Amino acid sequence: MDVSSVSEGAGLRAASRNDFSALGRIMRREGLLDRRYGYYAVKISLTLLAFAGGCAAFVLLGDSWWQLVTAVFFAVMFAQVAFLGHDAGHNQVFRTGRANDRAGYAFGGIVGMSYGWWMGKHTRHHANPNHEGDDPDIDIPLLAFTRGQTVHKSGFVRWTSKHQAALFFPLLLLEGLSLHWAGIQAVWRGQVKTRWLEAALLSAHVVVYLGAVFVVLSPPVALAFIAVHQGLWGVYMGCSFAPGHKGMPTYTDKTELDFLRKQVLSSRNVQGRRWVDFTLGGLNHQIEHHLFPSMPRANLRRAQPLVRAFCAEHGIDYAQCGLLKTYHYVLQHLHEVSAPLRAAGAPAR
Repeated sequence: MDVSSVSEGAGLRAASRNDFSALGRIMRREGLLDRRYGYYAVKISLTLLAFAGGCAAFVLLGDSWWQLVTAVFFAVMFAQVAFLGHDAGHNQVFRTGRANDRAGYAFGGIVGMSYGWWMGKHTRHHANPNHEGDDPDIDIPLLAFTRGQTVHKSGFVRWTSKHQAALFFPLLLLEGLSLHWAGIQAVWRGQVKTRWLEAALLSAHVVVYLGAVFVVLSPPVALAFIAVHQGLWGVYMGCSFAPGHKGMPTYTDKTELDFLRKQVLSSRNVQGRRWVDFTLGGLNHQIEHHLFPSMPRANLRRAQPLVRAFCAEHGIDYAQCGLLKTYHYVLQHLHEVSAPLRAAGAPAR
């Protein structure tokens, strides 16, 4: 074994750790890791007030096809509440983990998602973003995000992966139902810490949601309402998640990167004004969020130029583009990855 190589590797790892420590000191000095209690008090209050207003409008409007407009509204509100649950899961809202978890369970109950299931999945994603085999966000049966994943596709999922660029947005219509079902499965199998609490919350959501829809609306309108609401909520959630990592480099067990570079090189920011922050729940600042998950959403915009300058100074690629451009990159990546499946004579498994 070359002792000089070992010594050099240790020195690089130490330097990498020092890089992130230096960036963290900048964030702390600027107060960007401090809690934003006032911001979240206003944000949560206005979100829940708007949600309650939508519920009142739903009841007052009654059995009418105009309820499809309220279905669109609730698709947006479900996403906004889910974003609050995301913030709570990262301990952005309150000082203690217990208080954040309580808020997370409440927000999950409102939208019908298992907070415990999501926390487990999302924690693994943050630990190894775009890491093949370790990141559950690139382990989706109907799609292939790496060439290696295409090898194991067969039958119907081989067909969906083969045409995944064209099917990506239509498949997002099922994302909302997928989030519900994955949470229900996790609770049923006892894969969450607070099984009975989550079972009660998910059951209450199903009873209240379906009860309200079928009591207020006639069956045809009710079914149309559910289809529009759940479909558009899924599209909204998928369109919020995809820009952050899809189309960025993926890694395997043979790839060794320090924390700073692993998070930055696998993430992409979406440029835009504050309306983009609102629409994407702060996930447009994906790089800063992955580096400092507990940083309050309201501080990410201020952190962005500091992180970008730091990356430029240290020769680290920093990806950022407009919203439409990032969807172009996502679809382009999906199309390129599935090329082997479209090749003439590609054997079916």
